[in-house]
Amino acid sequence: MKKILITGGAGFIGSNLIRHFISKYPDYELFNLDKLTYAGNLENLHDVENKPNYHFIKGDITDREFINDLFSKYKFDFVIHLAAESHVDRSILNPLEFIMTNIVGTVNLLNSARHIWKQGDHLFYHVSTDEVYGSLGAEGKFTEETAYDPRSPYSASKASSDHIVRAYFHTYNLPVVISNCSNNYGPFHFPEKLIPLAINNIKKMQPVPVYGKGENIRDWLYVEDHAKAIDVIFHKGKIGETYNIGSDNEWKNIDLIRLLCKIMDTKLGRVPGTSETLITFVTDRPGHDLRYAIDPSKLRNELGWNPEQSFESGLEKTVDWYLENEVWLNHVTSGEYLKYYEIQYGR
Repeated sequence: MKKILITGGAGFIGSNLIRHFISKYPDYELFNLDKLTYAGNLENLHDVENKPNYHFIKGDITDREFINDLFSKYKFDFVIHLAAESHVDRSILNPLEFIMTNIVGTVNLLNSARHIWKQGDHLFYHVSTDEVYGSLGAEGKFTEETAYDPRSPYSASKASSDHIVRAYFHTYNLPVVISNCSNNYGPFHFPEKLIPLAINNIKKMQPVPVYGKGENIRDWLYVEDHAKAIDVIFHKGKIGETYNIGSDNEWKNIDLIRLLCKIMDTKLGRVPGTSETLITFVTDRPGHDLRYAIDPSKLRNELGWNPEQSFESGLEKTVDWYLENEVWLNHVTSGEYLKYYEIQYGR
């Protein structure tokens, strides 16, 4: 039985990935390592927590001795590394936390894997972001050959971890693969991010904050499509390679929010246009990248992956999920989240 360590598995992408792997690969033994910070929530995995091939481990990847002991005890065959501080706004408020988790934590995992994996079939899969490439103008897309140009403490920390993973491949022959993905959306997304934040505020008839004039452009990918892409890369990707994951789905933030308002008005039985009155433009984020766009042709042509959800269908499924899971939403939108929201958007 393959032993796979998935770090950050109680978070948004990780929980969807674990659910996908458990349903598809019952002969894999999955170990979910998560620190359970504000965005890590075991309620995300309530439907799989009793599966015989699933194990949860609470721990911090910045704790080197703990990570070494964990690898020695369980002898993991593979690592899918998702654990990261991932919100740009928070990285501006507290960059050191991002450096510790995203850089030092990654190095700890790499070192433990390097010392344990002496022979046999192994892989260190590092999941990263398109934000490492910086900002695009009106044309062009990020490819795997695009030079790195991070603009925030978050993207700089992820760029650093990408480079370190590649260095371990070249220096120590550690079997690695990296993927850089566009913005995800879908079920279990913590509501500090744009789409779930807007859904929650529209439902409550509260202001929907939009940075600047809403002209920033992002490429959106349904999280279950991302999980399937990780599956394909994990099983078919070439050692030492990088794969960009995107769905050719660019939206200006303001256009996305207006579409979301229309969907919410329909779902909630409101007069058309009601939710748009909630849109509130706030001071732009420092160093806010104008446009991200991923070229996924390498992944599509070499490994045969294609996204299954259109943005409209994925967004409707996402809205339905949040409206049907009010208890989950109420649990996560308390405590630290409320304090953070006031600091970031109460201006």
